[in-house]
Amino acid sequence: MTTLALARSYFEKARKRRRALEVLFEDEAYSDVVREAQELVELALKGTLRFVGVEPPKRHDVGELLVAHRDRLPEQVSDVVEQLADISHRLRQEREVSFYGDEDFIPSEGYTPDEARAAVDDARFVLGLLAHF
Repeated sequence: MTTLALARSYFEKARKRRRALEVLFEDEAYSDVVREAQELVELALKGTLRFVGVEPPKRHDVGELLVAHRDRLPEQVSDVVEQLADISHRLRQEREVSFYGDEDFIPSEGYTPDEARAAVDDARFVLGLLAHF
């Protein structure tokens, strides 16, 4: 499989998760919305890195790598690369807790509709910006 084919696969997987976000939101599964939004963003950003010839690492937050390679990115992406890095970082911080919770945090009870909507908005922004790939 080529790097470009793998990048396209990441974008396809990200697009499919976008539809899942709406279903999860309608079901009031807000913690799952946050988790899926994180995965969507991760896939889209890693796909972007692959498209510009950068092998993404096996970690969930690739924002710093995007910033480091901003010169390889299309102008409309490099213009907002700090915002993309911030989204990646914020959602990465929620990845495990939104799925597994913690001793003092039950995911299905711990997220509000506003937090879930913010994650959806971030995911839509990222996917919309990178849809041309």
